[in-house]
Amino acid sequence: MTAQRRNESLQDVPVSVTSISGKALENSNFQSITDLQYIVPGVQFDPTNGAAFQIRGVGSTSFDYSNEKSVSLVVDDVVMDAQRDTGLTGLSDIQQVDVLMGPQGTLFGKNSTSGVIAITTVKPVLGQFSAKGSVSYGQREDHNVSLTLNVPLGDTLALRVTGFDQGQQGYGRYTTLNQPLNSFKEYGYRAKLLFQPSDRIDLTYINDYQHHWDNFIRTSVSCATAAVTALQIANGVTPGPENDDDADSKMGRTRTSTWGHSLRAQARIGRDTLTSITAYRETRYIGDAPANLVPANLFAFLPYNEGTIRTRKFSQELRWASPTGGFVEYLGGLFYNRLRNDSTQLQWATLGTPLVSSTGVPLTRFFALTGAIGDPGNAVRFQTTNTTSAAFGQLKFNVTQRASLALSGRYTRDNNSQDYRFFWLDPLPITGVNATFTPTAAPPVQPFGRIKGDNFSYRVAGQYKLADAVMLYATWSTGYKPGGPGYVGNIYSPYKDETVKSLEAGIKTELFDRRVRLNFDVFTSKFTDFQTSLVTFVPGNPLAVVAIGNAGGLKSEGAEASFAWRVVDGLTLTGGLTYADAHFTDYAYNATTNYGGTMLTNAPKWQGNISASYDHDVTGNLRLRANLDYAYRSKVWSTIGQPAYSEISGYGIANGRISLSPADRDLEIGVYARNLFDTYYSAAFQQYSTLSLVHYIARDAHRTIGVFAKFSF
Repeated sequence: MTAQRRNESLQDVPVSVTSISGKALENSNFQSITDLQYIVPGVQFDPTNGAAFQIRGVGSTSFDYSNEKSVSLVVDDVVMDAQRDTGLTGLSDIQQVDVLMGPQGTLFGKNSTSGVIAITTVKPVLGQFSAKGSVSYGQREDHNVSLTLNVPLGDTLALRVTGFDQGQQGYGRYTTLNQPLNSFKEYGYRAKLLFQPSDRIDLTYINDYQHHWDNFIRTSVSCATAAVTALQIANGVTPGPENDDDADSKMGRTRTSTWGHSLRAQARIGRDTLTSITAYRETRYIGDAPANLVPANLFAFLPYNEGTIRTRKFSQELRWASPTGGFVEYLGGLFYNRLRNDSTQLQWATLGTPLVSSTGVPLTRFFALTGAIGDPGNAVRFQTTNTTSAAFGQLKFNVTQRASLALSGRYTRDNNSQDYRFFWLDPLPITGVNATFTPTAAPPVQPFGRIKGDNFSYRVAGQYKLADAVMLYATWSTGYKPGGPGYVGNIYSPYKDETVKSLEAGIKTELFDRRVRLNFDVFTSKFTDFQTSLVTFVPGNPLAVVAIGNAGGLKSEGAEASFAWRVVDGLTLTGGLTYADAHFTDYAYNATTNYGGTMLTNAPKWQGNISASYDHDVTGNLRLRANLDYAYRSKVWSTIGQPAYSEISGYGIANGRISLSPADRDLEIGVYARNLFDTYYSAAFQQYSTLSLVHYIARDAHRTIGVFAKFSF
């Protein structure tokens, strides 16, 4: 694994890290990178307010495009910092996923105040032709098809190409449209070209493309008016905490396309290694999320709510590293990242007036929530540029064969700017009428903002081997996220830098002739000026807005344990347990509202999983493979302040698969199940203005059973 930007044994790294192999990902039956929250204890994914990962309960979600994520997602050494870009939609041809807990900003390029998810895909192999594929099909048209080819192109070139197509119909229904709700479709490819002219030089060029479509939308739980509730029931929807249906006459949907290029060049110079990673990426996103709950000709609230995002990103990283094993090991590097975002949004509301009158006359006047009094525009445009440059390094002193001390540091300079303007968008193609608009808010006094900052973060890590397979470690680290220009409604409201100080100590062991691996650690992290998002109301705007600001203090503390046990040949048990208490220590939002002492959103105190894998011959010519895993998380709240309506009870989900393979053939046929016991759960609850209490439907909140086949040669 590469927790310290080197190939090292996980057991020799003074960091709490969970490594998931590509095989383990296949056995889990999950389909998206966001499903890591069900595989790795301590990892969560929050689908609200911009969507982002959390580690140890801590992460920031925001619709503000100048805001950086607290958990950095890195794919093949490239930081995926753009909105809506994971760089990896399908989990195909993955070598491993390393989840690094706690601040990792000194060596990993962008922020990482809560942790890093580092994904490595399989590298091309010289001189070898191979192919592998898989196909699965299950309930509600659940399907996943993938094919990987490794093609030699002479003695020094090899090409590896992976393509995939996956999707599933949602369990819920658009009752008015007679269409499934919460469906998704994804497809894409990744091509890697390896050029290795000698054993001292290799270059890998990567090109990837992914497309995602879904009609994931919030559905009604309660608190709508009696008239709206009656219309819902009349149109086949019964509001409630397990409601998956919606009666809107217009489908909500999102479409995302991401693609990129990267070149990884590595040269061994003397005994040292020079590595260069150059990357360019783009993202296109279109979102349509009407909020009416019932047919808009009977009642409409926010019938037109559409947004677009376009991002362009360039990054360059250079690293110079010594070999391992000497008295002094050193690593140094430079990093540059520039991300440009151009996004638009329109919100045209009626706030209760139907789109068609009782006499059949179309509505022609709307409230322009994305408009300003005195400005002719009816839509808003954000243009954001985030630029980061940094220098970093690490010195590790192997004081004895058993004791070592590593010192890491990073100097970072950030320049974040945002432009906030209104423009006119022709309503006829969207509404079907030549509409007029009433803006609801005052114009911004300052439509452009720029925030610059710099920081020095560091880490001190000591480790001592009590025996060859028993290592103690302690790490003190600091981290940083830059401030940025932010807007609360139309009001310019910049937010400050976020910093963190973290202490972690642990033990890593391999026992009983290395048949048992047992790791344990304790940690405490204190955040200052933590950047968080809050649903709030702005004078003049009838809908709540999601505003980013600084909480004075946040603390995450707890303990983690993980194990792997090779019980007998063919049978392995693995598992982990995390206790993380992530709560605000100082967050006085205003004179009457204080969130001090409350939990961070989507932050379970307890999270754990256990998995059993079996792989063994059952007859002379037949092999049995089986996998069963169970993941649990305790209750969370999806809104700051822990209001009762946003509580999500604790739940656990089980997944399994079993297959048979002829002993002399690379063929595997079996059955799989996700959410084996059909446990229902919601991803989040949210009070949507005065319309209704709604919830985000979890995609795997219903059981899926299917069959699969795999081959390779």
